[in-house]
Amino acid sequence: MEHADFIQYISLLDKLDSKQKKKLSDVLLIKVEGNAVIKTLEKRVSVDGYCPHCKDNHFQKWGKAHGMQRYRCKNCMRTFNSLTATPLARLRKKDKWLDYSEAMIDGLSIRKAAIKCGVDKTTSFRWRHRFLHKLKDRKDNSLNGIVEADETFFLESFKGSRKIKRTARKRGGKAAKRGLSTEQIPVLIVRDRHGEMTDEVLKDLSEVSISKVLKPVVAQDAILCTDGNKSYKAFAKIENIKHVQLVASNDCRVIEKVYHIQNVNAYDSRLKGWMDRFNGVATKYLPNYMGWRRCLEKQKNSITPTTYLNFALG
Repeated sequence: MEHADFIQYISLLDKLDSKQKKKLSDVLLIKVEGNAVIKTLEKRVSVDGYCPHCKDNHFQKWGKAHGMQRYRCKNCMRTFNSLTATPLARLRKKDKWLDYSEAMIDGLSIRKAAIKCGVDKTTSFRWRHRFLHKLKDRKDNSLNGIVEADETFFLESFKGSRKIKRTARKRGGKAAKRGLSTEQIPVLIVRDRHGEMTDEVLKDLSEVSISKVLKPVVAQDAILCTDGNKSYKAFAKIENIKHVQLVASNDCRVIEKVYHIQNVNAYDSRLKGWMDRFNGVATKYLPNYMGWRRCLEKQKNSITPTTYLNFALG
């Protein structure tokens, strides 16, 4: 636009009433936010990008669609954009994605996130699990030095299900039996002293289930610190890993002022406190929420809506 034309448009603003100014402001904000999201998305392709269909990195620009650059692969000849084969493919309202990323960083509920972003709660629900889809797999694959492992438990939940075989609980719910029971779903948390961590929702606390999680990630020269669960001892013996057991019932919480499971227990506590805001999480979605919390824990205060959006894309 020519400068003279721009000045003319600016002069017309005084003729707008308050509602018209508000509408214009909203439209401009949407454009700005939308452009920021598209810039973030397209940077993923321009820097070390590759074809999502054949993984080849030779491609060329191939027009635009819905405001986004399209590309065509020179190898398989198929077209794609920066969202192809990502969890956010075919979602609309890109201008609100950075706001929604901020809502995820703040740990807002589905309803509060919907209000913040000006979308329906069903849209907020759909976005949440699309934004979490990749995070559940962002786990550290090598734990070294002193490695702490502990299990925590979450009440089994069929929240949102239309067909359940028992009387529905109130929000949050309480178990029918006190203490541990089949109503409690075990989650294994594993952390080293460098902050590297992984977790897994288990079907039980057997040696097979626990070994399946620990074997790929715990280094051979690591020192594994756990509670008195015999499954850990069996795993350590088979894998020839040094193992330190701390049995609270024997008043054994720290050995040689070094070996303990206080770091992993502290994380369990933070995780449970953070989860309370959701008044119960459906068990089928528990891995998604574990990934969400793990991402926030790892990034702490350094995460931004843009980096979170990149994590969601994978």
